[in-house]
Amino acid sequence: MRVSIEVNGATVAEEVPDRTLLVHYLRDNAGLTGTNIGCDTTSCGACTVLLDGESVKSCTVLAAQADGHEVTTVEGLATDEGLHPVQRAFRAQHGLQCGFCTPGMMLATVSLLQENPKPSRGEVRAALEGNLCRCTGYHNIVNAVIDASGQEVAQ
Repeated sequence: MRVSIEVNGATVAEEVPDRTLLVHYLRDNAGLTGTNIGCDTTSCGACTVLLDGESVKSCTVLAAQADGHEVTTVEGLATDEGLHPVQRAFRAQHGLQCGFCTPGMMLATVSLLQENPKPSRGEVRAALEGNLCRCTGYHNIVNAVIDASGQEVAQ
């Protein structure tokens, strides 16, 4: 089947098998490898992207379901002017170690801050509970989200 998705502002139109997952479409057809494949079972959140502005785990969405929609991946956050505020905050607050979960964490954060621009630390933890990180204790990730929201990070 032919699928056409606006990915990071550019249209990607490809013939794919009906059962192609969005994560595979992004990596294999769009050539965007920032969206990671972690578990294929919705457990880890490494494949989180924005679908029409809402965070989704792309291992649970068929490419056909995204046909005609907009997808933002981590590659689409930065602009010619520089890093997205969430990317800057993750860097400033050391919100990553190995980096495998980071793209999904960042996109879940963008979605959270669109819905709740000034979340509490508890709200951040609740919003990111579907995104797993094996390296950190989440402390710096939560600090990064608070920083990206414009709130002061308690050190």
